[in-house]
Amino acid sequence: MLKQILPAIRATIVLAVLIGLIFPVVITVIAQFVFPKQANGSLIRNKEGQVIGSELVGQKFFKAEYFQPRPSAAGSGYAGEFSAGTNLGPTSSKLINGKLDDPTTKDIDESFVGIKQLAQIYARENLLSKNEKPPVDAVTYSGSGLDPHISETNALFQARRVGKVRNLPLKTITTLIRTHTEDRQFGIFGEPRVNVLKLNLALEELSNERKN
Repeated sequence: MLKQILPAIRATIVLAVLIGLIFPVVITVIAQFVFPKQANGSLIRNKEGQVIGSELVGQKFFKAEYFQPRPSAAGSGYAGEFSAGTNLGPTSSKLINGKLDDPTTKDIDESFVGIKQLAQIYARENLLSKNEKPPVDAVTYSGSGLDPHISETNALFQARRVGKVRNLPLKTITTLIRTHTEDRQFGIFGEPRVNVLKLNLALEELSNERKN
C-alpha cells in the first residue's frame, strides 16, 4: 500500500509546486516584461495620470456630446460584475419589441428596451433621415455587455449629433473617427471598429484645443 501512496503524494506535491507556483510566477514575470500594458489590464489614463478605464472594457457615456457605446444588458449597463448578454433568441418578442414593467401583475421583471425602441431612439438622437437605418451594433446588445468598440458606421452616424452639440464641423469629427478606426484583427478577423473611450478622449482634447 505504501509503495502506491508515497509516490502518489510525491507526484501531487511536485505537480502542485510546478503548476500552482512556478508556472504562474514564470508566466507573470514574462508577461510583465514582454506585454506590461496588457498584463496590467490595458488601462487608459488621463493627462493627470488617473486611471479612467480600460481598452478592453466598455463604459456608458450619458451626455449627448460624447459618442455612445452599443447597448449593454450587463446589470444596469456595462457592469463588470454582471457581464452577460440578453440570452434572448432572434425570434424573441421581448428582444424585438421590448417589455415594460406592469405594476398590476405580480410578475417581477425589469423593463427591457427592445430592438425597435432602440432603433427609434437612435434615429431620433442622431438625426437620421427616414431612409437611413441604424447600424446593427447600435440596436443590438453586446454579447458580453462590456464591448468597448462600435462599428465605424455607428460612429459616423453619431458624428452629426456630436458635432452639433460641440459646435464642431462634421468633417472634423469624421476625420477624427477615421483616424481612430482600428482595422480587422490580423487583417482578417472581425470588422473595422472604433474604441469608444479612446475616441471620446481624442474628442475632448480636440474640443479643448479649439477653445484655447
